[in-house]
Amino acid sequence: MIVEYHRPATLEEALRLLERSQPFTAPLGGGTALNRLIRGEAAVVDLQALGLDIFQAQGNSLLLGATLSLQKLLEQLGAQPMAGELRKVILHEATYNLRQVATVAGTLVAASGRSPFATALLALDAEMTLAPGEEILSLGDLLPLRTERLRGRLITQVALPLNARLAYEYVARTPADQPIVCAAAACWPSGRTRVALGGYGSAPMLAFDGGEPDGAAMAARNAYAEAGDTWASAEYRSEIAAMLVERCLEKINKAQEA
Repeated sequence: MIVEYHRPATLEEALRLLERSQPFTAPLGGGTALNRLIRGEAAVVDLQALGLDIFQAQGNSLLLGATLSLQKLLEQLGAQPMAGELRKVILHEATYNLRQVATVAGTLVAASGRSPFATALLALDAEMTLAPGEEILSLGDLLPLRTERLRGRLITQVALPLNARLAYEYVARTPADQPIVCAAAACWPSGRTRVALGGYGSAPMLAFDGGEPDGAAMAARNAYAEAGDTWASAEYRSEIAAMLVERCLEKINKAQEA
């Protein structure tokens, strides 16, 4: 139950509120995942007035403000190598109404292993900026320790590489359902290739990060060798993960040759 509501005008004020131990205090972006984060009485800190909704290209990075909505991100993506597939990911993450309010940071903080958006950003090796201290932390390091890393802190922005190509594939019960298995592959001009898998567990899994894509499909198969639950057997997920990675890499190769 929310017992306090705050709308600070500065980042410093927001951080002071979030540092409190009593009552439990949570940041409020779009609010779509707030119920999953709050247990018992809590205070919320509305971030809308802090100007954390930027969308800006800077060098080889695309900077996304923490409170940028998924719909605004979808609408502002240009012609970068990753843009087309990232649009596909966002459309799969949430419906139109949810995209209007769901934020970039909020989606990542609340993401389960079945989040297409978190899976794709893990493949892209997204980097978070945390306040206070302007600490830079990769999404891969943040996801397993979100509660500990974010206690009293805020994600202020997320950085994505502008020079990477992205591909995303998934299998679900229906096209609109959350994935039973999904795979995202990102490739850089240097040949570096990263593969992330979703559809299972508490967070997406990084299955491969190498100088060349050789072995990525096999790595995906091995990564999901024990990924069984009520939705699918581990054997099924393992085989489908390898197949989806192969499709992703083929799609990237065709795009590079075009």
